[in-house]
Parts: sequence; structure tokens; C-alpha cells
Amino acid sequence: MSRAVITKARSPLRGTTTVPGDKSISHRRALLSLFVDGDVRLAHFNTGADCACTLECLERLGKTVAQRDDEVTISGAAECAPCSLDCGNSGTTARLLMGILAGCEGQWTLTGDDSLSRRPMERVAEPLRRMGARIELTGGRLPAQITGARLRGIEYHSPLPSAQVKSAVLLAALQAEGATRFRESFLTRDHTERILRIARGTDGWIVLDPGSVRVHAASLSARIPGDPSSAAFWIAAALLVPDSAVKVDGVLANPTRVAYIEVLQHAGAQLVMENQSERDNESCADLSVRHGTLRAFTIRNPRAAQCLDEIPALAVLATQASGTSEFRDVGELRVKESNRLDLTARNLRRMGASVEQDGDRIAVTGQGPLRGAEIETAGDHRLAMAFAIAGLAAEGRTVIQNAECVAVSYPEFWSELERVAPGTVRVEP
Repeated sequence: MSRAVITKARSPLRGTTTVPGDKSISHRRALLSLFVDGDVRLAHFNTGADCACTLECLERLGKTVAQRDDEVTISGAAECAPCSLDCGNSGTTARLLMGILAGCEGQWTLTGDDSLSRRPMERVAEPLRRMGARIELTGGRLPAQITGARLRGIEYHSPLPSAQVKSAVLLAALQAEGATRFRESFLTRDHTERILRIARGTDGWIVLDPGSVRVHAASLSARIPGDPSSAAFWIAAALLVPDSAVKVDGVLANPTRVAYIEVLQHAGAQLVMENQSERDNESCADLSVRHGTLRAFTIRNPRAAQCLDEIPALAVLATQASGTSEFRDVGELRVKESNRLDLTARNLRRMGASVEQDGDRIAVTGQGPLRGAEIETAGDHRLAMAFAIAGLAAEGRTVIQNAECVAVSYPEFWSELERVAPGTVRVEP
């Protein structure tokens, strides 16, 4: 396993960068190709290992995948022959495939790596079983045995905010008899609905009637906007390093994905969205950010659920904000790729930050400079990148364990960090 050694930035960060295609949209558009026979062309497809797992599963299910850099073409008819499908580290791959395969004829086994095999899957299986799905889990987790069954539409009010649960149910509903009605307490990322062009009713219910939804290869083909969760690290870097000014081009600006931007703007960040445009039923924009002082902020649901992936970066920024920032309703971080909640608090303390943790809440008090430390990542890509950015503002060396884990979502991260902040990073075997 490699490690990355980060030293404090001695000069401002300047210039323009881009980030990989949005991971959530890449997964969904690729997986929906199982419903069509024509060519699906996806430009700026996410280059990370998670999305590569989705493509490998598609090939196992009979699709032909041609990839060159971040350009992907998926073609041919899905055969969906019984097989074992390795989802790697990707929860999105596993959970959405559960919804798709539940209504197909055959039997499949879904597996994953050690991290994914610890993540909860019953939250997805339970509503699918109500639809008639035959899914057997191992202690509520992977491996999962899925036997295709005849599905029926249901009415389901999700007890927890989860875009993956919602998407799995909607993908199963495409193959069900009758309409499916799905409701969530508040809006989670809505990419599946946007791709399928399903409207949310004024009463909050999402209604999918398979007779009224048509999926075409042409409608799935798209240029995918940049991933806002990846852009968050460059925003944090510019806010941490004095006199910095950074622009991130072509970032997804979907309202369910910009909660962290709104939080930072409210906290006083000089952060603006420019050149907003609409394409393939999604919004995108350029993000421009300048270094400046931050005030403490509080995050709770629904914003907590909408910026869960950005919490580690926001917690790092909280160490440099005036006052005490609170993160409430973030218990879901415990069942991400790692126990991200505990590790965020632990690593911040190692860097000298003042952190209180109480159940599903953490509070971070801004109190001056950070110090370099050995960072425990547990192979979690978002922790590795968030604390690498923290290292840019810390005295001494910050050592990131398992540095290769950034490849899950952002393989180019270390080289881009060296370009944006020359002389600050050294990756060692």
C-alpha cells in the first residue's frame, strides 16, 4: 500500500481545474443501458474504480463496453444470464443492480470487497421484497442471492433518506405490474428521476407507471457534468490556503447536490456559481472560490443528507472557521466506505483540532493552525482527499495511509494536487 506525504503550501493556489464526471450519474446512465439495445454514448464518464465495476458488471450481463479515457460506449442487448457479479467497493452498483435484476429471469450472486460487504443492504432488499422480489442476504449484507421474480407496484414511504434505495425501487418499478408510488421525507439526489423524466407530485410522491416510461439509448447518451463531491476538495483547498483563487469548470449544479456550497456561502465563503447551463436534464456551472475568513456553521437534515459526501471536507474547513461548527444527523457516515464519522473526528484530533463527538453529532471549534499527523483512512477515498487538503494548511508533514484508495472516485487526484499546489505532495510506495 502506498502513502502520500503532504507538506504545507508555501504559495497561493491559483488557476483552473476540472474534476471527473459525476459518479452518481455515470452509474445510473450506464446501468439503465440494460433496458435498451442501441448504443449508449457517455462522454466524461467517471474514471474511478467504482464506475469501472459497473462497466464490468454490464459486460458480465451481456453488454459490450468500449472505453477510451473517459469516453464510454455501451452497446448490444443484455443477456442477463445467471452469474456472479463482483461490485468491488461500489454500493451504488450493488444496490441498483438489486433493483434491476429483481425483475429479470435468472439467478445472480452479488459480491463485494471487504468494505462493501460490511455495508447494510436490507434497506434496499426490504421494499424490493414487498414488490415480490426474491432476495437473500448474508446477515443483512452481501453476498446477496437474487432470483428473478414477477414484480408488482407498491406504495412505499422510505423511513430513511437514501437515493440508492429510491433508485433501486424505481428501477425495479420499470419491470413491475402496475404503478409504484415512492415517497421520501425530504428530497435526496434525484438523478434517476431526471434521467427517466419522472415528476414529483405536489404531495411528495414519485409515481412510476411502467406503461408511461420509455427508456431509449439516445436519451441515455450524455456528456456527464463534473462531480461536485470531487470539486469540494479544491474549494476547501482554496479556502484554507491564504490568497488562493481557484476555478473548477463544468461542475454539476443539481439543487440536490449543492447543499455544501450553500453552507459555505452562508458561512461567508467567496464562492460563486458562474456560467450556469442546462444539458441532458441536469444543470452545470463553473465554481469560482477565493480565500477568505469563514464563520462557524451548523448542518442538520435535510442538508446533512444532501451533503453527506462532503462532510469530511467541511469538517476540515470548520477547524479554520471562527466559532464552533456543528454537524448533526450525520450517523449515516458510520456505514459508508468506512466509519467515516469516527475517523473524521479522530483524524482531526490528531491534527490538533478541538472536536467533540456525541452520538451522531460532532462539533468542531476553530482554534488556529493544524499540525501534520499520520492519517488513518481505512481505505476511504473521501477521507484520504479531505485530509490531504488539510495537510496544505498544517505545520509539518501529513501522511495519508492507503493513498491509492482515491482511485475509487478520483484516480487523478494526486497528480492534480501536485499541479495545483506544486511541491506539496509526494506519493511513496
